[in-house]
Amino acid sequence: METKNNKQDMTVGSPAKHIFMFSIPLLIGNLLQQLYNMVDSWTVGNFTGDTALAAVGIAFPVTFLFISLFIGLSIGSTVVIAQFYGAGDMERMRAAINTTYGAFIIIAIPISLVAFFLTDPILHILHVEAAAYPEAKIYMQIVSLGMVGSIGYNMNAGILQGLGNSKTPLFFLSISTAINIVLDILFVAVFKWGVVGVAVATIIAQWFSWIFGIFYINRKYEEFQLHVHGLKIEKRLLFKIARIGLPAGIQNGLIAIASMALMGKVNTFGTDFTAGFNVGNKIDCFVFLPVQSFANAVTTFVGQNVGAGRLDRVHAGAKATIIMSEVWCIGMAVILLPISHQIIMLFSKTPAVIEAGVLYLWWILPGFTIFSILFVLGNAMRGAGDAIFPMVTSLISVVFMRVGLCYVLADWLGQQYMFACYLGGWLVGTPMMVIYYCSGRWKRFCGTVVDKKEELEA
Repeated sequence: METKNNKQDMTVGSPAKHIFMFSIPLLIGNLLQQLYNMVDSWTVGNFTGDTALAAVGIAFPVTFLFISLFIGLSIGSTVVIAQFYGAGDMERMRAAINTTYGAFIIIAIPISLVAFFLTDPILHILHVEAAAYPEAKIYMQIVSLGMVGSIGYNMNAGILQGLGNSKTPLFFLSISTAINIVLDILFVAVFKWGVVGVAVATIIAQWFSWIFGIFYINRKYEEFQLHVHGLKIEKRLLFKIARIGLPAGIQNGLIAIASMALMGKVNTFGTDFTAGFNVGNKIDCFVFLPVQSFANAVTTFVGQNVGAGRLDRVHAGAKATIIMSEVWCIGMAVILLPISHQIIMLFSKTPAVIEAGVLYLWWILPGFTIFSILFVLGNAMRGAGDAIFPMVTSLISVVFMRVGLCYVLADWLGQQYMFACYLGGWLVGTPMMVIYYCSGRWKRFCGTVVDKKEELEA
């Protein structure tokens, strides 16, 4: 059911249809994000060289680490806002939005500065080769200083998605992507600025999407306004948002740390192997986007239905999301693996880079059928308010299993087997997630966010 300003009530109607339709703008938005990430790689790979290509890839998990806290805050706000919206409590919904933005304003700039000053130590920990070090350093420092724009966009998107609106964030992102692509080509292909041009283009585009989003929301939404002087942080609401969002942020941070640890091992095999891994990683992110979009949609779906007390719809939504995800993952593996060599060649013509990228894809794409189940169920339980178990599962499967297996396999069997660590981690984490979901223990978190009696007694 559609209401004013694209808000979507998911507590009635077909769960599969709601999730699919809500995920389409999310998918397009994720595609646009990956598109401009891939344009960054394509531009420096073709106009600057493999060293710059490796440098841009090295920086991604590092910057993701620092924005993980805010991604978690965004997820927490999405769930809380969705539950208040599902319960029909507009007053508490507005209070949750103000609390979210107030917390963002207080801590965004300090996080950006910390990221800037830790650039050198992090690059040393990652064992970055001397050839790629200068470009990786300058790229990371510029992107760190502009990180507030990316964080702000995620805050805007989290608020709107909690209301069931996945279309407006897509609008913001579309403009940002167009700006980024044009500036990439201008700064790198025309002005020959190399990785500096890519970094500057990225932060300009991100800041525009954030600031434009604020103006748009304040003009179109009467229910709430985003003004610094009007923001008020309610401690109880902040605690509830953090209870859901902080574990999600920690989980994302752990994934980023694991990626950095894995990148450190990859870097020991040379710049060509690193560049091939980075290209393969961007392609696998692109392939997984529909599953990510389905899973993000099910978070909002579950949040609204928990708020409305409709747990029967939660199960139906999770089942439909898993089915859609499996169909997609199987289809992509069948289509892309036979042409993986040609795909990697779009980014580099160096034989060693192509070989490493193809090797990565053949290990990763078949395993997505397992990973998608883990991912969807984790997001469904997070929508119900249980963010702890998904975090614990990620800690075990991604940090301990993946990183540990990566180093063991690389040292014992060689670099051609090291990417089996992804599959090993998923084979451990997915059964854990399935068993926990079927046990129903996540249901004990349902309803705690929208317990009006508790709010009145406070």
